[in-house]
Amino acid sequence: MIRLGVNVDHVATVRQARRGHEPDPVTAAHEAELGGADVITVHLREDRRHVTDRDVRLLAQTLQTPMNLELAVAADVLALALEVRPRLATLVPERREEVTTEGGLDVAGQLESVRAAVARLAEAGVATSLFVDPDPRQLEAAARTGAAQVELHTGPFAHAWRAGAPDPELTRLRRAADTALELGLRLAIGHGLDYRNVVAVRGLPGLEEMHIGHAIVSRALYVGLREAVRQMKALLGPP
Repeated sequence: MIRLGVNVDHVATVRQARRGHEPDPVTAAHEAELGGADVITVHLREDRRHVTDRDVRLLAQTLQTPMNLELAVAADVLALALEVRPRLATLVPERREEVTTEGGLDVAGQLESVRAAVARLAEAGVATSLFVDPDPRQLEAAARTGAAQVELHTGPFAHAWRAGAPDPELTRLRRAADTALELGLRLAIGHGLDYRNVVAVRGLPGLEEMHIGHAIVSRALYVGLREAVRQMKALLGPP
């Protein structure tokens, strides 16, 4: 079975719209666990636009499932990751003007800084994943950093799926999955995945984990978070 990482950032986004206390992404994470989530994913942005330090610390103390902490290669968020020691830290690109993460991390272009971050996390006992485009150059650079895993950016595939022409992007993902396995990297995917398109990508070679947030939180408005997670889990069964 493919593990499902449920991203609760969008719950925090609703809370921050009023700068209040509800809905609490920590409570949402526990509801997701009760629905069968295998991993809880949160992105601690440098500007703290949704998830906060408080959220990360409470999740680290209370989760029954592993936490995947997404973060940029930046000193302050890296320091918190070293403090709370999640099961997995996923290094992602970050731009202040973007609504959500768009595009993979340029590992090849900043190899030394990424390698240094991976080494610091490893010293603290934290495994690292790198969020990258399905590009052989980036995958080869990822393998040189010492990271344990790559998470392939599936945004272009999701856009192509909605446009009715997913095959070229699906082929690109399959080739990238093969390359990752050849390089000894564990494989996850994420971004833009929903209840319709996950069936097309669940058979990628060596796929271990999917990270999905917006689609699950959106469906939770109608059926509740536990049920939304259960429905997604049911789609990740054997292809």
